[in-house]
Amino acid sequence: MKLLIVLLAVLAGVWLWQRGRRLQDNRRTDGAAPRKALPMVRCHRCGVHVPGGDAIKGREGAYCSLAHRRDTEGA
Repeated sequence: MKLLIVLLAVLAGVWLWQRGRRLQDNRRTDGAAPRKALPMVRCHRCGVHVPGGDAIKGREGAYCSLAHRRDTEGA
């Protein structure tokens, strides 16, 4: 009978420990909003892909740097 009580206590402890870990993991992921991927654009001069927000816009397209825009467009 003592063995059964000890076994039940151990199982209850393991169950509570796992439940606590799951709740903690859920709290960690619920607070962060899912991030959307930024669209990638290709540099008109060298072909390197850069995030759309970091690209330099020009008359002929997007560029990875001001130097490439100047070299291509002369501006």
